[in-house]
Amino acid sequence: MLEKLRNIFQVPELRRRILFTLSLFVVYRLGEKVTTPGVNSAAVEQLFQSMQNTLFGRFDMFVGGAFSQATVFALGVMPYISASIILQLLGAVVPYFERLRKEGEEGQKKITQLTRYGTVIISIVQSYAYAIFLVNLGASQGVQVVPDPGVGFYVSTILTQTAGAVFVMWLGEKITEFGIGNGISLIIFVNILGGVPNAVRQAITSWQGGQLDLATVVAVLAIMVAVIAAVIVMTQATRRIPVQYAKRMVGRKMYGGQSTNIPLRVNTAGVIPIIFASSLMILPATVAGFFPPDSPMAVLTQWFNPLGWLYNILYAFIIIFFTYFYTAVVLNPQELAGNLQKYSGFIPGIRPGRPTAEYIDRVLTRITLPGAVFLAAVAVLPDLIIAMFKVPALGFGGSSVLIVVGVALDTLQQIESHLLMRHYEGFVKRGRLRGRSRM
Repeated sequence: MLEKLRNIFQVPELRRRILFTLSLFVVYRLGEKVTTPGVNSAAVEQLFQSMQNTLFGRFDMFVGGAFSQATVFALGVMPYISASIILQLLGAVVPYFERLRKEGEEGQKKITQLTRYGTVIISIVQSYAYAIFLVNLGASQGVQVVPDPGVGFYVSTILTQTAGAVFVMWLGEKITEFGIGNGISLIIFVNILGGVPNAVRQAITSWQGGQLDLATVVAVLAIMVAVIAAVIVMTQATRRIPVQYAKRMVGRKMYGGQSTNIPLRVNTAGVIPIIFASSLMILPATVAGFFPPDSPMAVLTQWFNPLGWLYNILYAFIIIFFTYFYTAVVLNPQELAGNLQKYSGFIPGIRPGRPTAEYIDRVLTRITLPGAVFLAAVAVLPDLIIAMFKVPALGFGGSSVLIVVGVALDTLQQIESHLLMRHYEGFVKRGRLRGRSRM
């Protein structure tokens, strides 16, 4: 392990990317401490203590506590994720967006630009709902959360929250471009880990105060370790489809005649379905934020309690749906079959062309089912078990573990690929120098 860490910082480009990523994390964490103008952040944080196990508490976990502290990053990356979901759904049903997706780099640039516009629009709507939520929160509890709830407060909140969401989106894009990749996922990763010390401290305090016994703490920790181990196994699990390449002559050289395989991951979508589903489940709370506490619509926050059955059933269903949807977006059996046929490759026992595409689609559908069910189960069951044990201080549940472990594994693979690329580049350079010295 020490040797690998030393190798990471011996590569100048990789060292620069890691330091750049860490510096943007520092900028993000500093931005989480800037309070929204016109808000009594201490009062909001005090009132939010009773909402840790609600939908707002789940949202607060993904934004690193910025929501409960009423900072300028209270919306976090959720508007960007919501805009990405909408664009991807449109890409599956609207021909124009489907063409953009197939146009390669130019089409991706247009989709990225539309996603940015969508982020701004969604941020404006959610920031307005957040302003109403802050005003209603203080009115319902008899606490002066917003000293001057006038038009100026709503305008300033919309401007600051929208600017904060756009800035977070910009940070994620820069981490993806100049850092170690997966910028948006890494921001959520840092936000979740940022709440771990506080959760551990609350657990220790509850144990010392007699609210938790040692057996319960050990049982919950054992569940977390089992979930982490299962996530690692399922993330690395693959189904390999054997591929044979026919021999062919190109000029005077013979190509092909080799055997390889197509590795299809059981969990191709990774943590994306969890992030998408969490973003969608925030929508009821956003809608309820437009209404006062005594309105019938305010009951949405009670129905969508993360520890309730309705929330978890819908949460699991959306995770399974997005697992299949995102897998279909990432892997296209028609394209795989076309590429195999283009380079004279075939699956033994399967005819090239359409039969190959149907075979790959059938295999992909079968292995995606256990992966989707696993994601839903791991996201839902630990939270329900923790609710049964009544240990809110250890609320680092299944969805959090899935995101943290999944993003950590993806980041390690990104770093490993940079190391391999550097190694091959050095090997080629040495070969060129040797060739010149012989000449």
